[in-house]
Amino acid sequence: MNRDTPRTPPKTFHVKSFGCQMNVYDGERMTEMLGARGMTAAQDGISADMVVLNTCHIREKAVDKVYSDIGRMRREDGTRPLIAVAGCVAQAEGAEISRRASSVDIVVGPQAYHRLPDLIDKAIRGEQALDTDMPAASKFGALPGRGKQTRPTAFLTVQEGCDKFCTYCVVPYTRGAEISRPWSAVIDEAKALIDGGVREITLLGQNVNAWTGEDDKGAMQGFDGLIRALDALPGLDRIRYTTSHPNDMTDGLIAAHADVESLMPFLHLPVQSGSDRVLKAMNRSHSAQSYLRLLDRIRAVRPDIALSGDFIVGFPGESDAEFEETLSLVRQVGYAQAYSFKYSPRPGTPAADMDGQIAEAVMVDRLARLQDAINADQLAFNAAGIGKRTTILLERKGRHPGQLVGKSPWLQSVHVVAGESQIGDMIEVDIVSAGPNSLAGEIVRRKAA
Repeated sequence: MNRDTPRTPPKTFHVKSFGCQMNVYDGERMTEMLGARGMTAAQDGISADMVVLNTCHIREKAVDKVYSDIGRMRREDGTRPLIAVAGCVAQAEGAEISRRASSVDIVVGPQAYHRLPDLIDKAIRGEQALDTDMPAASKFGALPGRGKQTRPTAFLTVQEGCDKFCTYCVVPYTRGAEISRPWSAVIDEAKALIDGGVREITLLGQNVNAWTGEDDKGAMQGFDGLIRALDALPGLDRIRYTTSHPNDMTDGLIAAHADVESLMPFLHLPVQSGSDRVLKAMNRSHSAQSYLRLLDRIRAVRPDIALSGDFIVGFPGESDAEFEETLSLVRQVGYAQAYSFKYSPRPGTPAADMDGQIAEAVMVDRLARLQDAINADQLAFNAAGIGKRTTILLERKGRHPGQLVGKSPWLQSVHVVAGESQIGDMIEVDIVSAGPNSLAGEIVRRKAA
């Protein structure tokens, strides 16, 4: 670490999170923890006494961006904030971060950020402040309780880690083995969020549908049992979850999509490729056809469900014909939205050492073609909503004066003209227009009886 201090204890802080929703959740919890320490959140890192970069290690560009941000921390007067690198880059690179960027004061992994206050004290004293331990005990019990929320939606991590060991992925190494949070801890945090004004909760996990645990009566429950218990909580109107794995879509979870009213008709279910050979090389443990059969079962119980997925193009050895199989799968599914990326070799993963690494120009072309197909389906899905009436949860102010943005049951952003006081309301709207990324709605005005 940078030990040219002691430094003055920071009074203000800024947390910047990169990557997945779980990082967003972790960033929120760090914000709450630093607030409990008596520090005040700043709008940006320019004026803050301390900056926490909550990092992602999934792709190379995300890592490069972190180091770029570190380099921009020095101010015009030569001073800089206390800098903490948290998250998966911290876990993967550890002390190498301080060797590469000597201005970093604190390095803390995603399973150890509950120790951030102690690390701040060490950094202030000029001591080494590094913690990438991955303890079996849950960090969540050490975090402050959830209080008043600024938005009516919230993330809630229920599961961490991954045992799947896809050959391209660093998550098992940066987040550890699959661990499910205890039933009571999840229920209690959900109750606190609801008491704080939340009406919609998104359950998070690297493989969220792998959650298992004993309920309050000592009976073993799967993820569907947890969802049904949350559905029973007064004041919780909507439940979502991400990211799920095809292998953990149980009969009970599929049934929950049919009969749990608060479980929204949206499912993010990554497939990564339409080629069985590529899937095997990825160690995905499902085939293209088994994935499609699973979607058929889900659609049979919830015909209106919106589907989302993840895709990697240019995995080592992927041929033109195998990429065409991915395009074929996309056309068969008709995704409401999807995330697609060029393969990025991550150090330490088996795929990084595979033969047949694909040229950058080929990956760029394949990604463009895949995204064209996905975007066309997304626009078609949105356009199909024109003329329909639905309920949205108003979440935040829009870009224009007098505009609010809410989410449809299918996770579409819907813009309406409404007053700021209506944030948090569930309202009926008629969808009047659609674009590739959002819808426009008109609030249904009820006549007085």
